[in-house]
Amino acid sequence: MEEIKIFSPGTVANVGCGFDVLGFCLDTIGDEMVIRKTTEKGVRISKIEGGFELPLEVTKNVAGVSALALYEAASPNFGFEIEIYKAIKPGSGIGSSAASAAGSVFGMNSLLGNPFDTHQLTYFAMKGEAIASKSEHADNIAPALFGGFTLVKSTHPLEILQIPSPSDLYAVIAHQKIEIKTSEARALLPNEIPLADAIIQWSNLGSLIHALHTNNFALIGSALKDVIVEPHRSQLIPNFQTLKTAAHEANALGTSISGSGPSVFSLCQGKAVAHDVENAQKELLKSTGIPFDIYVSKINTQGIKILTQ
Repeated sequence: MEEIKIFSPGTVANVGCGFDVLGFCLDTIGDEMVIRKTTEKGVRISKIEGGFELPLEVTKNVAGVSALALYEAASPNFGFEIEIYKAIKPGSGIGSSAASAAGSVFGMNSLLGNPFDTHQLTYFAMKGEAIASKSEHADNIAPALFGGFTLVKSTHPLEILQIPSPSDLYAVIAHQKIEIKTSEARALLPNEIPLADAIIQWSNLGSLIHALHTNNFALIGSALKDVIVEPHRSQLIPNFQTLKTAAHEANALGTSISGSGPSVFSLCQGKAVAHDVENAQKELLKSTGIPFDIYVSKINTQGIKILTQ
């Protein structure tokens, strides 16, 4: 195999109460990437399309940095060329940098005959993710590579747990087209939190994991609450509370910030409810004057998908 074309999906990180550890994979929004072997050694990014100003220089691009990490470990006697067709806006809160970082290592690994497992690919991709967020974290990368819901039990050593979820669980993503940098959103967070809030948060996270295992939709809704991060980051997101109210009134299970924002996600039982939430939030956002997109997605349990090879 000399060339591969892939779909590298968007992801939702934190998932309310799971700051920096929990994430899930989307199915209807993502980037496409083409990776091919070259006779010239090294890694080169030859094309980035999508209208976003992203660097072609390998050491300054998240896809390039993660690709270099894998390349150094593999030491092949040939090189790789990467083309990126971005559909996920950088700074959107739905894993734009993770899609690039995970996609490059997935494609290169496939062309090498899959010598590295998914945990190792996650480790390489984290090197690229650190360029965008100023820290190595895997709560977007892991669901992109593993699919479905994932829990990052540890980053040193790296340990990812795959979490099952109900087959008719849907996500609605309301993305107002403003940019919030992950590093800036992270800077808003307090260094210390009250013990009472910590107790509520880990109770909600444990309950959410149990609810996903047992298909308990009511418990998903009651557990999907963030008392630590959301109160701070929601201040950066226009219309956050009204979007949350609109989703609740349309019978969403729960709503919170996707990653560091500005996207807002809602989990829903069934496609019909998801479209009701989509319509309610769309009507609300039409009156704000802020450009937006809304996506409805089933949980993507596969992760990155091979389109052609």
